[in-house]
Amino acid sequence: MCRLIGAVSRHPDTVRDLFADDLEPFLRLACEHDDGWGLAVRTPNGTVDSVKEPEPAFAGPRLNPLLDTSTTDAVLLHLRMASPSFAVSGPNTHPFGDSDMAFAHNGDFSPAGSLDEVIGPDLLASAGGETDSERFYLAVRRRVDDGVGPVKAIMQAAQDIRVLADRFVSLNCLLLTADGLYAYTEHDPHSEVIGRRGAGYFGLHYRTTEDGRVVVASTGWEQPEPEWEALPERHVLELTPGTLARTVHGG
Repeated sequence: MCRLIGAVSRHPDTVRDLFADDLEPFLRLACEHDDGWGLAVRTPNGTVDSVKEPEPAFAGPRLNPLLDTSTTDAVLLHLRMASPSFAVSGPNTHPFGDSDMAFAHNGDFSPAGSLDEVIGPDLLASAGGETDSERFYLAVRRRVDDGVGPVKAIMQAAQDIRVLADRFVSLNCLLLTADGLYAYTEHDPHSEVIGRRGAGYFGLHYRTTEDGRVVVASTGWEQPEPEWEALPERHVLELTPGTLARTVHGG
């Protein structure tokens, strides 16, 4: 299982300042979620730039300089805890995507190939790794490429997993595009993982700060109510940088 955090702001700032006080408690989770990290930012020219490494976030030389030098108004950061069946490798590290979008997932479903028919052979050939998470991304990408908006694309891909997969634990994800940041949350309450981790483990929460940021994140450190608000199951939170417009779309 993995951990996710994302943020948008009114004005571009360094990634470290966008996450502010939430960055250090989030990065401490890398002591357990130590199979890789990935960072994606919206660039000034409206593209998406991603960097990822299959190593602990606290061990590599690349992440800390990026936190201080990457300036953006929309960002996502992922810490990976690899599923036992998938290798710790660059191609399996999140986020997945290109200059148009970046996608990071927290959870798993099986079999990983259950979405292959939805994705189609042309797009499936672009997969760099073998994870279920990358297939989730490609199912979203298939719909976006076919003209579906990001909100519906995420919801439809999640529906495909519910119908086609034999099982799933969590479908929590973040999607970053040139237009904004999208967060989705859904988990199977009967999963054995929930029993081991606790009922709130797969929650996604978000908050708006007084200094002009919206942060959305997995659990793992104190997120008191009402400052932090829970994203309802099977809903997409759409965040727009600049205006800080936030919309919760029902499933």
